[in-house]
Amino acid sequence: MSDPRGGRPATSATSYPCGGCGARVEFAPGTNVLQCPYCGFRQEIRPSGQQIREIAIDELAALPRKPVGQLAPYTLVCQRCSARTETTATAGLCQFCGSPLVLDPNATGQIMPEGVLPFAVDHDGIRTSLGKWVSSRWFAPNSFKKVVSAESTKGTYVPHWTFDSETFSQYHGQRGEHYYVTQRDGNGNTRRVRRTRWYGVTGQVSRAFDDVLVPASLVLPVDHVDALGPWPLPEAQPYQPQYLAGYYALRYDVEPEHGLEEAKSRMSQVIREDCRRDIGGDAQRVERVNTNFTNVTFKLMLLPIWVATYMYAGKSWQILINGRTGEIQGERPWSKVKIALAVLVGLIALAILLLVFAKR
Repeated sequence: MSDPRGGRPATSATSYPCGGCGARVEFAPGTNVLQCPYCGFRQEIRPSGQQIREIAIDELAALPRKPVGQLAPYTLVCQRCSARTETTATAGLCQFCGSPLVLDPNATGQIMPEGVLPFAVDHDGIRTSLGKWVSSRWFAPNSFKKVVSAESTKGTYVPHWTFDSETFSQYHGQRGEHYYVTQRDGNGNTRRVRRTRWYGVTGQVSRAFDDVLVPASLVLPVDHVDALGPWPLPEAQPYQPQYLAGYYALRYDVEPEHGLEEAKSRMSQVIREDCRRDIGGDAQRVERVNTNFTNVTFKLMLLPIWVATYMYAGKSWQILINGRTGEIQGERPWSKVKIALAVLVGLIALAILLLVFAKR
């Protein structure tokens, strides 16, 4: 089926009508059911019988997929009202009737998700987390608290690559051992000065890495997404589209090959610390590390993030909330008045202390 307006293939997206009132059901955070927000009808998500697989990196070339750069937006057809929605998301809401739309992963042209970590924090939990976060921003304008609300958040599943690998590393470096010498100045005073003797060392370390996470979407700031961790990945479920009902889901725009290079970089930082511990002594220099990565596996996971975007002082600000723990990372405005008052109070306090010491 093609979209007559643009010639782009149109795909029927799965919707979830309510068995009680005919409206719609959505995944209820912290449960294993789909629930109608109107009549309260609940429908259990039954186990699929599938398992979350680790895919050998050697199998990547054989997987059916299109390069990210060749993917066009999807045209989703709502099964409830037949409206068409053009989007790059793999799940969302019909812009006309509000029905959940979930695209069949087989129709995306991308690698299938292996697992999903369902939302556990609902709007009440968001409201609590946001209240604590906003009230702790001491130097934010008072009016800032009025524009941030749980109602403005959008539940979004963000794709992540996870990588496992066994590593064996050989390193070259130096071990430093401190010693002290006594020095005498021109006035006859002595003091102890620390010096370091350096010895060349070589060695080897090994480590097995499990589920090294790399964000697979660049839509949200990667540093903020990383800072939302750690994620309780053992609580993830084998992928089922029902968990996405009522939420948005981003498609990945970072190829797994690029994700693997980033994962190796993150592993290498840990390995260098392993080398330092292995070198021992009082100080360490790691000059060169050669690492062999073996038994590398990967998978695509969907992690839950509440995204709040709000306008303040003519600028757009964004807050991200971990959909499992309520951890918040985001931006906030600064109050010039509060900062100026704080500086003024500090200067007054410093002046008082100087007067006190001057009178002694």
